[in-house]
Amino acid sequence: MTQRELTCITCPVGCHITVTLSGKEVVSVEGNTCPRGKEYAVNECTNPMRTVTSTVACKDGRVLAVKTDRVIPKERMMDCMKMIDSAVVKPPVKIGDVVLSDVFGSNIVATENLE
Repeated sequence: MTQRELTCITCPVGCHITVTLSGKEVVSVEGNTCPRGKEYAVNECTNPMRTVTSTVACKDGRVLAVKTDRVIPKERMMDCMKMIDSAVVKPPVKIGDVVLSDVFGSNIVATENLE
């Protein structure tokens, strides 16, 4: 059995959670003060997911702030970044415009307006 110590990020409380694992299976979760903390801890230990934020080059030399519109598997973050790094957009772009579609189940969207 192994243990992982986590700080929950689902709310401002920041519970200190201890997860006991047998291989990749969660045996117990302790320290959470709400059900969301337990869900966070189980997911973080069995299938960690992340939102990716970055920038994309524009044809005019500027950069555009972007992010995934859904979480993606943590293990795919570097592959996602390679796709983002190879993209080039042509302004104008509005917040929410899809810059890249279907990137590991998410879209890369603009998080700022560029005229």
